[in-house]
Amino acid sequence: MSQTHSTSKTTAWIESLRPRTLPLALASIITGSALAAWMNHFQLDIALMALLTAALLQILSNLANDYGDAIKGSDTETRIGPNRGMQKGLISRTQMKRALILTIVLTVASGIGLIAIACKKPEDILGFLALGLMAIVASISYTVGRKPYGYMGLGDISVLIFFGWLSVAGTYYLQAGAFDSVVMLPATACGLLATAVLNINNLRDIDSDRMNGKNTLAVRLGPLWGRRYHFMLLAGALLCLILFALFDLRSWVGWLFILAVPLLYRHAMYVLHELTAVAMRPMLEQMVKGALLTNLLFAVGVILS
Repeated sequence: MSQTHSTSKTTAWIESLRPRTLPLALASIITGSALAAWMNHFQLDIALMALLTAALLQILSNLANDYGDAIKGSDTETRIGPNRGMQKGLISRTQMKRALILTIVLTVASGIGLIAIACKKPEDILGFLALGLMAIVASISYTVGRKPYGYMGLGDISVLIFFGWLSVAGTYYLQAGAFDSVVMLPATACGLLATAVLNINNLRDIDSDRMNGKNTLAVRLGPLWGRRYHFMLLAGALLCLILFALFDLRSWVGWLFILAVPLLYRHAMYVLHELTAVAMRPMLEQMVKGALLTNLLFAVGVILS
């Protein structure tokens, strides 16, 4: 194997892992841990294990997405997004299957380790084992299987649930040992921002997805309403954080997330007024940065307050 081919294959695997998506997956764990620290329940070992498990789940989702889209023919030359390893022919179906199995094993091991150090009650152990299994199944079945839910426009609600409600509230619960409804506003905000990232991705690929039968919510809504929906996602996330700061925080430091508003506003206005799929290409990275910045500023503000 030549050095050039080896390098190309390595690059293809890195592209399939999509490391740029990992910070957003970790943001929900950081938010949940910040809320736990705010309530004097923070536990570093649990937070670190939760970060590792979330990262592995995101990698599993990325690999499964590449595999599912490739075997269903959704990744074609008409797709605007970056070419992927299987699409380029640099990663075979068998190799991707092996990578998926390895990632599942690592994810299960990390999840069991997290449960072992965090859960003391039998009902908590069983509950989080069930949630972990659901998360693994959801990561894979987004594009894999006879009826992948990502092809039916259900990806957005899945992201809201797993990247928002379950990730943030679950991280808080694992450290606090109890649920507190106060975490649900930040959890919803985190989930809405993650959903906005998915929506930008789907707006970028809207034409190729429509042609290949991948009926994402963006495809179902169309370019115009898909952009209005995007604006509502961002506005809804900020509203949740504002309500939390108003009713639960007693320090101006808790409003640090407001510093991200200009970036989110410029992004939203661009998306609303640029109606071509090609125009969405640079917006994906911008949305990831905006969501991550908002979550980090919120987490810092909560801890300092």
